[in-house]
Amino acid sequence: MRGWSAVVIAGALLGCARPQAPQEMLRPAAGERFYGGTYRVNEVGEVRSLDPVQINDVTSAHVAEQIYDKLLTLDEQLHLQPELAERWEVSPDGLIYRYYLRRGVFFHDNPCFPGGKGRELTAEDVRYSLTRACDFRTGTLGFDYFRGKVRGADAYFEATRQAAQTGQAPAVAGVSGFVVRDRYTFEIHLTRPFAPFEYYVSLVTFAIVPREAVEYYGADFFRNPVGSGPFVFVSWVPDRELLLRRNPNYWQRDEFGNPLPYMDAIRFSFIKDEKTQLLEFRQGNLEECYRIPAEFFPQVVDEHKQLRGEWRRFQLFRVPALATQYYGMLTQHPLFRDRRVRQAFAYAIDRERIVRYVLRGQAGEPGHYGLIPPSMPEYPARQVRGYRFDPERARQLLAEAGYPGGRGFPKVTLQLNAGGGRNVQVAEAVQAMLWENLGIEVELRQVEFAQHLQDIDAGRVPFFRLGWVADYPDPENFLNLFYGKLVPESEQQPSPINSTRYRNPAFDAVFEQALATTDRQRRVELYRQAEQIALDDAPMIILFYDEDYRLLQPYVAGYRNNAMDRRFYKYVWLRPR
Repeated sequence: MRGWSAVVIAGALLGCARPQAPQEMLRPAAGERFYGGTYRVNEVGEVRSLDPVQINDVTSAHVAEQIYDKLLTLDEQLHLQPELAERWEVSPDGLIYRYYLRRGVFFHDNPCFPGGKGRELTAEDVRYSLTRACDFRTGTLGFDYFRGKVRGADAYFEATRQAAQTGQAPAVAGVSGFVVRDRYTFEIHLTRPFAPFEYYVSLVTFAIVPREAVEYYGADFFRNPVGSGPFVFVSWVPDRELLLRRNPNYWQRDEFGNPLPYMDAIRFSFIKDEKTQLLEFRQGNLEECYRIPAEFFPQVVDEHKQLRGEWRRFQLFRVPALATQYYGMLTQHPLFRDRRVRQAFAYAIDRERIVRYVLRGQAGEPGHYGLIPPSMPEYPARQVRGYRFDPERARQLLAEAGYPGGRGFPKVTLQLNAGGGRNVQVAEAVQAMLWENLGIEVELRQVEFAQHLQDIDAGRVPFFRLGWVADYPDPENFLNLFYGKLVPESEQQPSPINSTRYRNPAFDAVFEQALATTDRQRRVELYRQAEQIALDDAPMIILFYDEDYRLLQPYVAGYRNNAMDRRFYKYVWLRPR
C-alpha cells in the first residue's frame, strides 16, 4: 500500500467505506462509560527507544507517556497537575522543589521483580531515575534539563563521563541536589532560581523507572520498559507494530470511581506515509488520524474548518498548536547585519495571503505577533507588536539601509529542508513577495533535513526556514532562541538554539530577570518585555502559528486534545454501536 500513487489514494479516499467497530466486547462502567476494546493509532515516525533518558523524539514520547508516570503532568490547557506527586511546593527563594508522593503506586508486574509482582514506588525510585538522566553512561539525551541548574548535576555527569573512559567507578557518587527526605518526600535543589524548572518534571525525561528493571534487562531496557503508568508494555516489532495492554493495578480513578484506564489495549502501527495513514483511517482500520495531508485538506475540511460531505461522520478535533513557523536571518552576516534590512523583509510579507491562499486555512493564524504563539497558556502574545504587511514601510526601510528599490542588494538564497509540501509553497510565495515589494531576488535551495540543521547550526546559512514546537508550556522555551549567551564566541562553533546568532544585552538582562522571578504574573510580564525587545530587532520573520488537526472515529470518547499533542489515552473509551 505504501507504493500507491496519490491518484489511487485520492480515489479511495472519496469512496464510501464505513468505519468498522472494534470486535472486542465492551463492558459497562459508571457514568455511561465503557471498558474494553483496542485503540489502533499510527505513528509516521519510528520509536527509537523506550528508556526515558534516551528519548528526544515525539514518536517514542507518545508511547512512553502511556507506560510511565512522572511527578507532575499537564492537563488539556497545559496547566501543571499532580501525577505521582499528589502535591508540591517551591521554597520562597526558588531553590528547592519539594514533591510529596502519593502512596500505593506500584510498578508494573514484571519478571524483574521477585515473584513477578511489581513493588511500591518510593522517593528512592525518583532519585534513581533522575540520577540516570544525569549519567553519561546511560546515553542520556536529557541532561541539558539539569546542566547548570541542579546542584551537583554537572559534577556527576563529568564524573560518569570519565568513568566511561576509564572503566572505573565515578569519583562522584550521585547528584547532591536530589534529596530523599523520607519514603514519600523528594526534593530537587537548584544552584540558582530558575522558574521554568517547574515544568521540567512533566517531561518524559523525568519518568520514573525501577532499578530492578534497568539491572535485569541491562542494555535491552530500552525495548523492555517497566513503569507505573496506565498501560503495560507487551511487544514491539520495529517499523511494524507496538502493543500495550491495560495496567489492572493503576492508581488513578475517574470522577465516577472507575479505575483507569478504560481500554484493554493500544496498538501502534508505523505507516510512514500520511496519505496512506488517512486511507487506513477512512477504511476503519485506525481509531485516530493525526494531521491531514495538505493535498487532501480541501477535500476533507471546508473554508469554515468543518468536515465536508462523507467526512462528517467522523469527529474533527483542531487546536491552535504551541508551534511557530518562521524564517531566520543570520544577524552576523553582512546581508542581515543592519536591522533595517531585517525589518524591511518582515514588513514585505503578506502573511494573511499565505494563510488563506497558500495554506488554504491549514494554519492557526498569521504570524503578526512574536515568536511565542497565542496558544501559550497565560501569556499575552497578542500584546507583542510584530510585523504586518506594509510594503511602503518595507521599501522605506530598505532605502534607508542603502538599497533603494532593492538596487545593490545581492541575490539572497533561502534554504529550506527538502520534501516538498507546504514549506516549498510558502517559500515560493515569499520569494515572489520579496521581489514584488522590495525588488530583491531570492533563490530557493532545498537540502535534506539533517544537513539543513547542520548548516544552520554552523552559521553557514544567512536566510533559512525553521519552526519551533514547544517542549514544555513556558515562554522561556521559545525565548531561548533570542538569548545572546547561547551564542558561542567563535563563529566557527555551532549555535543550535540561537541559530540567528542574535545578541542584545537589553534582551538578555530582562530575560534573565524573568528566569529568576518566581511570581508568575511578574515573570510573564518580563517575558513580554524581553520578547518585544527582540521583535523590534527582527532577527526572524514570523510567518504563521500552526494548528493541529485530528480525526477520530465516531465511537471514540473522552479524548483530551491539547496544543502540544500530549496523548492522554488513559481517559479515552470506546462507545458501543
